[in-house]
Amino acid sequence: MASRITDSESLVMRVLWEAGHELTITHIRTSLEKTTDWDSSTIKTLIRRLVNKGVVEATKKEVYYYRPLITEEEYNQYITQDIIDRLYNGSAKNLVASLLDNKKLDEKDIEELRNMFKVGGKDE
Repeated sequence: MASRITDSESLVMRVLWEAGHELTITHIRTSLEKTTDWDSSTIKTLIRRLVNKGVVEATKKEVYYYRPLITEEEYNQYITQDIIDRLYNGSAKNLVASLLDNKKLDEKDIEELRNMFKVGGKDE
């Protein structure tokens, strides 16, 4: 992913991901009006940026249709790795240690993580 998607752009991406098919700007705007106060020019700018970043494709038919070129899972993996790289020097272990130190994981979370770590282990 050439450049990071901004928080505002991620709202547009979420509309596209949730739709599961290509959308016109009218459909995107209608969806975003429920959660934002953005005008049409703001939405057009955000979509143009996403197209320029190579994460949304615009297809001209009778009007332009937009579809994501990356999945939500791919984006989440990219963001997670970016956070680990920038804040924890590439160490996922340091991220988990930080979550533990700051009491962001409860006992249930910790038990679920233990079970995840067991998967693929020699005990199977």
